Amino acid sequence: MTREKAHVEDINRSMYDFHFDDKDSFKVEGGLTEEIVREISKEKNDPEWMTDLRLRSLRIYNETPLPNWGPDITGLNMSEIVTYVRPNTNMKANWDDVPDNIKDTFEKLGIPQAEIKSLAGVGAQYDSELVYHNLREEVAAQGVIYTDLESAMHGEYGKMIEEYFMKLVPPTDHKFAALHGAVWSGGSFVYVPKGVQVEIPLQSYFRLNAPGAGQFEHTLIIVDEGASLHFIEGCSAPKYNVANLHAGCVELYVKKDAKLRYSTIENWSKNMYNLNTKRVIVEEGGQMEWVSGSFGSHISCLYPMTILNGERASVEFTGVTFAGAGQNLDTGAKVVHNAPKTTSFINTRSISKGGGISTFRSSLKVSPNATQAKAAVNCQSLMLDPISRSDTIPAMDIRTSDADIGHEASIGSISDDAVFYLMSRGLSEEEAKALIVSGFADNVSKELPLEYAVEMNNLIRLEMIGSIG
Repeated sequence: MTREKAHVEDINRSMYDFHFDDKDSFKVEGGLTEEIVREISKEKNDPEWMTDLRLRSLRIYNETPLPNWGPDITGLNMSEIVTYVRPNTNMKANWDDVPDNIKDTFEKLGIPQAEIKSLAGVGAQYDSELVYHNLREEVAAQGVIYTDLESAMHGEYGKMIEEYFMKLVPPTDHKFAALHGAVWSGGSFVYVPKGVQVEIPLQSYFRLNAPGAGQFEHTLIIVDEGASLHFIEGCSAPKYNVANLHAGCVELYVKKDAKLRYSTIENWSKNMYNLNTKRVIVEEGGQMEWVSGSFGSHISCLYPMTILNGERASVEFTGVTFAGAGQNLDTGAKVVHNAPKTTSFINTRSISKGGGISTFRSSLKVSPNATQAKAAVNCQSLMLDPISRSDTIPAMDIRTSDADIGHEASIGSISDDAVFYLMSRGLSEEEAKALIVSGFADNVSKELPLEYAVEMNNLIRLEMIGSIG
């Protein structure tokens, strides 16, 4: 009989650490110069407005200082980061046509199986470009558009891309938004027409294979009036002994009475600097749900932002973070209430062990006109040993007295009383501690879309072996 494992280990990332020889067909030099940005723009056959945006973003990047708060990112040397790596293939709509080494990568991660079993459409990005994209016929027949962003920009949706691209997250937002604007490549465009309910999820998966490279995909999703969508995003990379950078951007538009659920599983390797930016604007009666799992990277700075711009707009943010040895995960959420009767709820759990650092930051702003707004922030942190660290940094800016606002935070270690009680019920000390940790994350982790992709199970399960210590 197999004994139940009873030790809370770091998340097991061994299944993500395979990689293939870097057989790219095109790669720019390391660093960030105007020549490199122009080279990327030429390689991608950008329209004039996009080239101008890239060059303006580069100027803003050079003029903007690094943040003077948060984790130390001085180990990130942009002069060594390769900002564009094109794999040796064009995008395919048929999985059999994808080159074997790339196909093998995604098969190891469970992407084809997930598509067959439970996804309406899949986009797979390898380094700087999407290499595979497919949408079920019945979903396409509803008028849903799901394609790579470059194809959309050069096709009939070019004007829509120009209208929405980097309007929610402008290059002036912060230094790495400007960097993204200068060198972005790849990513997905989704448009759900008015009233269309997409019953099964769409998924994009981003794989960074090249050492010392950056990935700068851009996701743009527009859910029109009365429509609904669940979109899943997964990310991983093998472990190298040089720094890699992820500075993607997600812009989401939820129109009147529309609904969007956006689930993200990030399991970057421990040499990754994850400096991603995500933002949504929600119109009247719209509903936004964020589900976020952060398990990888050396440094993470990730704070999805929701702007509730219409009356009765709402948002729920659910997050779970696991910081192990060598990790500093600085995560959280931002919400702006800009209209009456808007509601928001932030609920997070974080676990740190082995000297890992987990920081939760929340920013809540209620404008003067956001009367009868309701907001609640709940964050709980668990440290599994004396050398780990957890911090909670809430910020609230409430400009109306006609609002109902609540905040609750707790940081602690495993309760000796709880362990004693469980031991009195017949469990060993190790089993008791493992059960407490599992239960701590359960009400958040159960929201993650485990059923849609095989690899997600490995990200959430707490490995149980030996003893906690």
